[in-house]
Amino acid sequence: MFTGIVAAVGSIGRVEKNGSDLRLRVDAGALDLSDVRIGDSIAVSGVCLTAVDCGGGGFSADVSRETLDHTTLRAVCPGMRVNLEKALAAGERLGGHLVSGHVDGTGRVLERWQDGQSVRLAVEAPAALARYIAPKGSICVDGVSLTVNAVRDTRFDLNIVPHTAQQTTLGEAHAGKEVNLEVDLIARYLERLLVASPAEAGTRLDEQFLAAHGFIREPGR
Repeated sequence: MFTGIVAAVGSIGRVEKNGSDLRLRVDAGALDLSDVRIGDSIAVSGVCLTAVDCGGGGFSADVSRETLDHTTLRAVCPGMRVNLEKALAAGERLGGHLVSGHVDGTGRVLERWQDGQSVRLAVEAPAALARYIAPKGSICVDGVSLTVNAVRDTRFDLNIVPHTAQQTTLGEAHAGKEVNLEVDLIARYLERLLVASPAEAGTRLDEQFLAAHGFIREPGR
């Protein structure tokens, strides 16, 4: 698990093809790797990757076809700057929100404009993800935990404060840029509870279910 609080900006050092997969060498920049071991998880622009080699100021990780199909890593190239975060340790502060590193899909920046000292971004999400995005809710964009300012159909607006713009790649975001999106975990699981499949009849979280389990009174009782 992660928090969406980026620890450092690194860059892609090397890209090696391995069949339909890739192996990436990531130069970790200012990220402290002293406690990172082979098998540990590191979020790379919001994508949870497993370190298979570590040392020399960076780490290597394999990227599967599935990950390439659903994230911006499909267009990865040497020199590309990436947001980095080590996995959350038990007992650490949860400064952003709970992030799994399992990217749901990609969106595209529609607009960028200045608003005082902050940068404002308008992002278009795939229709399948837009229903999970709510005003003042949380969303992870390229590994950065952010608050949604407004939602209009499949478009949502973000406010990037100066610190975030300076310490993450979102300061470089421009119209047309593709970004990784991970919606809030709670929204994902809540939908699963509310919309049961036919095989799960009787488990749908509706008024009848709540009444049967004593949470509310049935009408007329």
